[in-house]
Amino acid sequence: MARQGTPRPRTRDPDVTVEPTVAGRQGVRSRGQHERRKRIVQAAAGLASRGGVEKMQMRTVADRAGVALGTLYRYFPSKMDLVVAVVSEELDALEGSLDRRPPGAGTPSGRAIEVLMRATRGLMREPELADALIRSLLLSNVKTNFGDRMSGLLLRASTGGDVEVPEDDRRRTLVGALSSVWIMEMIEMLRGHATGDEVQARLEVTADRLLADF
Repeated sequence: MARQGTPRPRTRDPDVTVEPTVAGRQGVRSRGQHERRKRIVQAAAGLASRGGVEKMQMRTVADRAGVALGTLYRYFPSKMDLVVAVVSEELDALEGSLDRRPPGAGTPSGRAIEVLMRATRGLMREPELADALIRSLLLSNVKTNFGDRMSGLLLRASTGGDVEVPEDDRRRTLVGALSSVWIMEMIEMLRGHATGDEVQARLEVTADRLLADF
């Protein structure tokens, strides 16, 4: 028998739920928010791939993602913010592909073309989605880093790796111009005015001219 006044050792009841720490709660909440956002973007991409931006109604996206409409608007204040998020997901996939299998051509222009044609094939697997994304970005007032990210991928491929390129380096302007040409060629392709082979041939000529001095 324990002496009076001596505290008994406390044993943990296995059926009692222990309150997580603040850091633990934040971690769970962050993971939950990330998964919720991912579901929303995937739902939006799925709708756009089957009917363009017109089918990407916010209420429909919320229903598909299993979230309340108010929750959707907290993540994405407008449809164009959602479109930009879908574009970002596509670029993440392209960047992951390039990390796993870097371009292997022997020239800067050849490596840049590999990047552009991988991006083209990725988008054209879902032509409705590609058309929706490109048209929306051209007409949108929502700020997006789409062009900067594409230029960054082209610059990295063209220089052959993680080479530090100064902000005022002329090569940044050149890959930016190549990225802009690619977007216009994608529009022509989506309109049915050019084939994949024609687009690639024109991009090869452009890349050879622009990146000749890399």
